[in-house]
Order: sequence, then structure tokens, then C-alpha cells
Amino acid sequence: MKVIIKNSDQIGAVSSGLCMLHCFATPFLFLSQSSLIFISVDFTLPWFIINYIFLFISFIAIYYSVKNSSNRFIRVFLYLFWAVLSGLIINESLGILSIPETATYLSASSLICLHIYNLKYCRCDDENCCTS
Repeated sequence: MKVIIKNSDQIGAVSSGLCMLHCFATPFLFLSQSSLIFISVDFTLPWFIINYIFLFISFIAIYYSVKNSSNRFIRVFLYLFWAVLSGLIINESLGILSIPETATYLSASSLICLHIYNLKYCRCDDENCCTS
């Protein structure tokens, strides 16, 4: 757990990057394995569950990054873009609205940038840091 707390921004950036790569690769995987999709739902279900695993890891990383951030705007935007990304992934799973994949890429990219910015300029690793 200490590793997650200490490296939350790195974990968050990597998780968001892998999420974005996963979203980018999904259509190509399904096109190349189109015969399997019609045969078995067991093939597609784990692939879609990965979305929620990335969201969970990303939320944990954001939670600890926010606790150690000195910038209030970064804290708000980390949660905001996580909520947007979550909404987009849930929407895609349920098929409620037709939203371009670009929105998912932008929100994941924003999370990556926010984690990197927080790591470089806003990170407080001791209790003497003022986070207000």
C-alpha cells in the first residue's frame, strides 16, 4: 500500500495511458477476432471488464495523489476528468449515447497530463507541506 501512496501519480499516469491504449486497441481486436465474438460472450466480457479495472486503479491513484497535492485546481480536475472518463466508459458499455471515442482519449490524456503536472510541480510528500 505504501508503494501506491508514494507513487500514486506514476501509477495514475500509467493506468490512464494503458486505459487509452486499451480503448484504442479494442476495435482492432474485435475486427481481427470477429468470428469469436459471435461464438462466445466469454471472449468479450473480460475485455470489457478491463475498463472497470483501469477505472478502479485510476481512482485509487487519484485519491492518493489528491491527498499529496498542494494545488486545489489539480485536485478538482483530477476528480473531474476521472468522472468524465467513468461516464464515457459506462455510457459506452450501456450504449446510451453515441459519443466519439475522441472524448475518451481526451479525458484519459488529460488525466495523464494532470498526474505528470502534479508529480512535477504540486506534490507534497511530508506533513510540513501546506495543501490548502
